[in-house]
Parts: sequence; C-alpha cells; structure tokens
Amino acid sequence: MRRAVIAFTAFLGGLIFLLAGAAHAAAPDQGLRGTLKLQGQPVNGVKIVVTTEDGNPVKEVTSDAQGAWEVPVDKPGKYKVTLDVKTLPQNADVRGGSNVRTPTVFAGNMSTVLFALQPKGAAGQPQDQGAEESPFWDQAAQLTFEGLNLGLIIALAALGLSLIYGTTGLTNFAHGELVTLGAILAYAFNVGIGLHLIPAAVIAVVLAGGLGYAQDRFFWGQLRRRGTGTIAMMIISIGVALFLRYVFLILFGGQNEAYAQYTAQPGIQIGPISAAPKNFVAMGIELAVLIIVGVALLRTRTGKAARAVADNPALAASSGINVDRVIRIIWTTGGAVAALAGIMLGLSQNLKYTMGQDILLLIFAGVTLGGLGTAFGALVGSLVVGLFIQVSTLWVPPELKSVGALAVLIIVLLIRPQGILGRRERIG
Repeated sequence: MRRAVIAFTAFLGGLIFLLAGAAHAAAPDQGLRGTLKLQGQPVNGVKIVVTTEDGNPVKEVTSDAQGAWEVPVDKPGKYKVTLDVKTLPQNADVRGGSNVRTPTVFAGNMSTVLFALQPKGAAGQPQDQGAEESPFWDQAAQLTFEGLNLGLIIALAALGLSLIYGTTGLTNFAHGELVTLGAILAYAFNVGIGLHLIPAAVIAVVLAGGLGYAQDRFFWGQLRRRGTGTIAMMIISIGVALFLRYVFLILFGGQNEAYAQYTAQPGIQIGPISAAPKNFVAMGIELAVLIIVGVALLRTRTGKAARAVADNPALAASSGINVDRVIRIIWTTGGAVAALAGIMLGLSQNLKYTMGQDILLLIFAGVTLGGLGTAFGALVGSLVVGLFIQVSTLWVPPELKSVGALAVLIIVLLIRPQGILGRRERIG
C-alpha cells in the first residue's frame, strides 16, 4: 500500500512538471490578440489595426492561417482595435455591425479581443427577394450538423458521469475537470513535447484512464469504505473540482491555446453543410467509441457485472461479483472517455482551463434528460441537448442558446421525471 501511494505521488509529480513545462512554453506576453472564425472555420488575411486611446498608431497585423492575430504592447492601458471590413471575405460580416473594440491591457497579460463574424444576410440583414427560404434551411442543416457534433462530445463526457452515478450513486461535480485534464494532457504532449496530436491524444486518454482508476483506488474508494454518504461525497466532489480548476489555471494559464495540428483546414461542402474534415473524423471516432462502450456493457462479462452492480450492489456482491473491482473499471473507463471528450472539444474550439466547467451543465442536462445512471439515456439526452443548443440560434441570440436545451430539460422532466430512458423509482 505504501509503495503504491509513493508511486502514485511520483507519477502525479511528473505529470505536474510536464504540464508546468508546457504552460511555461506557452506563457503569454503583454498585448492584444484574437481569433477570427466564420462558422467554425479560420479566416485568413484580415487586417487588424491597433492604436492607443489617443489615436497614436501601435501596429497593423493580419490574421494567419489559423485565423489568429497578436499585437504585443509596451505598456498597459486602453487601446483601440479596428478590424478592416474591406479585408473580410465577400460572404462575411461583423456581427452587430461595429468593427471597433476598446479593450484594456493589464500588466503582464494578454487581452483577448472578440470579433464575431457571420455570413452576410444573417441575423436580420437584408436578403435578395425570393432567396429567403433557401438560406434559412441551409442554416438549419448546418446548425443541425453542428448540434450533432456537439451532442456527441457531450455524450462522451456524459457516458462516464452516468456510469459512475449508476454504480456508486455519486454525482461527481469534478467530472468536468476530467474533460479539461484530457485536453490539457494532449496539449502538453503535443505542444510541450512536440508529439503529433494523434499519439499525444492516445497517451492522454491512457493517462486519464489511469488517473480515473487512481481516484477511486486512493480517494473515493477509501471514502466509501469509511461509510461516507453520497451527499457528503457530492459536496467533496465540488471541492475537488475547484481545486483541480485552479491547479489547471496555475499550470496552464488563463489564455486560450490550440493544438499544433488540425487547427486550420479548408472546409468540405456536402450539400448545404460546410465543415472541416476533422469534424467528420471526430464524429466518426465519437460514434465508434460510444458504440464500443455500449456493446461492451451489453455483451461482456464486465459490462453485465457493471449493470448488476448498478441495479443492486449488495445482491451483486452476494453473487460473487467483486464490486470494488467493477467500480474501478468504471472509473477507468469514465476517465478515459471524458479525456477523449476533452480532446474532441479542444479540436472544435480553443483550449482553456475552464472548458470542462463550461460544458459541465450541459453534461448534467444530457444525463438527467436521458435518465440518471443509464448509459444509453446519456447518449440520447446529450444528442437532444446538443441539437437544441445549436438549432435554437435560428431564433434566439447565440448568447442565449443554452436556454433552449434547459427549457427542454425542464419540460421533459415535468412530464417524465425519470428521464427519457430512465426507470421509475419507488419513493417511500
């Protein structure tokens, strides 16, 4: 036992050193920066003009192949950032109409400047007469595709959370940090060490699975043996989440980062849908993993044992099933799948230390909507959440897009409290 604790501590120390090295290599300088994207694709060659608040010129830059631009400044203060709309693609425009931002730069920090781009004619802009119906359905198809992509990512993360809840009864609020951990580990191996993203992602998933096992072996399992209640463990998980989140902030930093590969790809047009090749590949991987885990739950001995533990742990133990062993396998699987979800999320957007926290509410919505403790319910609920989030932007501002998914969650639970695929439970 003592040797195992020492080995685990040494492993964590090496991991922290690796993350610190990657974060140090990517430490931000003082200045301004941003990323320009149109419907998820980087926009190259757009001119950005930075001046002081008094109008003195600082620098002119253009966005690169990743849509990114950066301007270092000598001293903190307020600056004026102007996007030259003449350099935008012909089909693009700045959302809201204003191409000027006035951010404040603080000492030793990079200030992120946001210019939201949209296709011309979107969000109430005038369209050619007779062309109103076609753009709407084109946008609906595009948003449906993006909703499926987001739903599959949520489903990967929700799968582990649902399995852990089903076998242990723990509502793990630190699960979002497992998503962040996977993305940051892949970034550390990819950018910090220089591995290609594919082997870096494989190593990150394996390590995250090992850390999931270690969590239950040295922490949650010990709490269960001491008879800690599920409510107390849930509150502990909130503390674990806060602790890990600020560890990521210290090691990774508060800036947004991207992987070294697959950040800028030309889009593929399939009918009304436009997407980068990485999106199709990512969706294929996500579907394959979900199917493999689902088949394993239904057909393998371990999967049947996990379902038995979820139904009745005491009866499963009396039948000869090693409950602790099954739970550790579930934690390992949950950590690995959550890490994969984080990597896929990092591919579709920039990495940041709060990415798991940002998606955690959607994960809980997917799990609750599908039915707590049911793996297939988590998949169905997550797809519904992802679709409603993206498609709702046809009618509501993007800033309110999560409202639609949460409204559906409330309505479904009012009609069917156990969720879509959940089972009724006797109370009292």
